[in-house]
Amino acid sequence: MEQRIGTSSQPLDAGLNPAHIPGLTGPEKAAEPEPEDAAPVEDEVTGRTSAAPVEPEEATAEEPEEPQEVEEPAAEEPKEAVGGPVFEAADRRARIVADARGVRLSLDEESCEFRWDEIGAIETESPRFGKRFTVTVHTPDRRWYPIEIEAKSRSQHKEWDERLDAVLDAYFEADAEADAG
Repeated sequence: MEQRIGTSSQPLDAGLNPAHIPGLTGPEKAAEPEPEDAAPVEDEVTGRTSAAPVEPEEATAEEPEEPQEVEEPAAEEPKEAVGGPVFEAADRRARIVADARGVRLSLDEESCEFRWDEIGAIETESPRFGKRFTVTVHTPDRRWYPIEIEAKSRSQHKEWDERLDAVLDAYFEADAEADAG
């Protein structure tokens, strides 16, 4: 019988795997092509080999259908999205967009999206020295998602803070009043 030395508890996967964080989506992985020297495998049900793509017998006479795009319902988009305020700030790696739909954060190839009803608070921080502007989205379940955006100059921090406040006044306050009323 093998015996391990040390703790028997396994590390939490949520700390290492970003897929366990709600609202966070990863980049789509491209399908790997099959190697050319792979041997064909025979299917037990049909007796066919998998070297060529298998099509249903009825579909061989018809042309293959193109995949149809699934449209999201337009009812989720608020009507005030047309003329309401929008906050957008980006640098070479990070991006934040706040509008009528909610708040979207992106860093490199990772991104997450929050609707206004999923947000508990939004916090901004401007350091005393330096050009990094930090926006932190807090959720009601005590999670927070910070993102740092590098400004061209420190004077841009005040402009960004004012524009974000205008968006929060328009959408975040109105959403909180609609939930209470």
